[in-house]
Amino acid sequence: MKDFENKEFKIFELFNKDWALVTAGGADSFNCCTISWGSLGSIWHGENGAMPIATVYINPARYTWEFMKRAEYFTVSFFPPEYKKALGYLGSHSGRDGDKVAAAGLTPISAGEGVTYREAKLTFICRKIYQAPFEREGMADDINNGVYKDWQPHWMFVGEIVSTIE
Repeated sequence: MKDFENKEFKIFELFNKDWALVTAGGADSFNCCTISWGSLGSIWHGENGAMPIATVYINPARYTWEFMKRAEYFTVSFFPPEYKKALGYLGSHSGRDGDKVAAAGLTPISAGEGVTYREAKLTFICRKIYQAPFEREGMADDINNGVYKDWQPHWMFVGEIVSTIE
């Protein structure tokens, strides 16, 4: 049994209210971005039944998207409320332009095949099992003509949660 299966999480607050950092790459080369869209659930069947998953959504314009496309693993990290300003900074600056993690005051640490942060209160380590772009043809008209009217649709990345760090 995985270490997180008997834990309770306020899943509707984790992404929407608390935000998160999704990080892809290894300790030698990684990038992260702040997200407020995500979901937790289960899908397909692994060795112990349905796989617990985290799904995140990244716009292809984000530098992190390049890392997510290549990576086999990614992390989703949540922080105490006092780090909201740091998450805001990370969400509004690109890793292409410099070390935004250091500028935000966070401390990256290795986490299995990925990276998390010493300041995180909870991290899901995920093995990527699916990735695909949203297709305009499949979207409701109000989403297609509202959210994505002048914007390229996000990509969905689904990861099997293989471990957690608290």
